[in-house]
Amino acid sequence: MIYAQPTFLPAGDRYVLIEFGNEMNLDLNFMAQGLASAVRQAAIPGIIETAPCFASLLVHYDPEILTLSQTADLLGGLAASLGRSDDIELSSRLFYLPALYLDPWTRECVEDYCARIAKKVPDPELLVQENGLDGVDHLVRLHSSSEYWVASLGFWPGLPFLMPLDPRARLTAPKYNPPRTNTPQGAIGLGGAANSIYPVATPGGYQIFARTPVPIWDATGTRRGFDGALCLFRPGDRIRFVPVTRDEYDAVEAQVNENRYEVTVVEYQKFVVRDYKAWCEKLPGKRA
Repeated sequence: MIYAQPTFLPAGDRYVLIEFGNEMNLDLNFMAQGLASAVRQAAIPGIIETAPCFASLLVHYDPEILTLSQTADLLGGLAASLGRSDDIELSSRLFYLPALYLDPWTRECVEDYCARIAKKVPDPELLVQENGLDGVDHLVRLHSSSEYWVASLGFWPGLPFLMPLDPRARLTAPKYNPPRTNTPQGAIGLGGAANSIYPVATPGGYQIFARTPVPIWDATGTRRGFDGALCLFRPGDRIRFVPVTRDEYDAVEAQVNENRYEVTVVEYQKFVVRDYKAWCEKLPGKRA
């Protein structure tokens, strides 16, 4: 549900957590990202940084400049000034990422899990079953048909939590139980209703079915396209997965290894929530 008024909760001695609701909902995330944008533009002395989550916003403040109550009052005023989520407009970059669907690395990872930890339906086939799809080709076509909204970054440095902007491409899946002990870097997966990309090789629990050769995390910030940042993405960005062949994947990976790969990104766009909702209202109900 969406709360009538956001709640403000202490989160340690220098953070305040603002909750807009209690579900995974794009509308709630638009509100969290809209407030984060308003905080940046206001440049309030004592506010250090913000971290949007699916339905909340964590704000880091300096307790030597602001008290908790002062911070909450300032943020509450900004939140009230935003109005309805329909009125929110956000700068939004669009990334095009090559993705090899039904790749050998995630398949090998799943097979190793089944051999060593627990038997399960292979991840792509499980997604087909859980979502009533016609087969794995339908899964690939459907998943690559939508732009994905970067709702937040977290769990692991640089890991994006993604929601499809086309409601026809929304899929759900249970998480692994127990989790995997390893996941290939660049694996693309789904857990619950959230998509993600694994920035490094790490344990994980999302159902995995594709892989991108493009790094999304760089501890040095020196890779092309990162512009000194550690993460390729930031909340409010959008991602479009472009299906590629194995040869195309290998060609991109070779360029990445030589630090020659140029990330394909459109930087000048603005995401208007009202226009997005109007587009959704016009969509037919049939899946791609």
